[in-house]
Amino acid sequence: MANQDIKVNPDELLQLVSFNIGREEFGVDILKVQEINRMITITKVPNSPDFVEGVINLRGRVIPVVDLRIRLGMEKIEYGKNTRIIVVEIEGKTIGFIVDSVSEVLRIPKSITEPPPTIVAGIQAEYITAIGKLEDRLLILLDLEKILAFDEKKQLQTI
Repeated sequence: MANQDIKVNPDELLQLVSFNIGREEFGVDILKVQEINRMITITKVPNSPDFVEGVINLRGRVIPVVDLRIRLGMEKIEYGKNTRIIVVEIEGKTIGFIVDSVSEVLRIPKSITEPPPTIVAGIQAEYITAIGKLEDRLLILLDLEKILAFDEKKQLQTI
């Protein structure tokens, strides 16, 4: 039996949670997102990487929280009333990512996305799966698994 190439339907819809960091709009696969929470008290953890804000107690579970702004090399800002923690599961580990605000849930056709250029908004292209071209804006699709390097994932497990 010969292997057949699996063809991707260009009309396939991507379901994304979109959020903002600074003036940039990002999207992540909705299937990776467990929940979105308002900012809550974050407990600092000594000797953690600079982008790890600390840990939160989420219904009895201790979850490390990463400031996505810092992880992407952007300037740290004060958290505001729109700041949110997007709780995701990466390789069986629950992690919270702090973002400036969450915009909406989007369904976009895969056909309006294209591979990222080598550098986008100062963010390393390896973190980006695609760029979505919406009518009046660009949406940077992030690969949250690649945002944390292997050794950083190991560090998070010890927190």
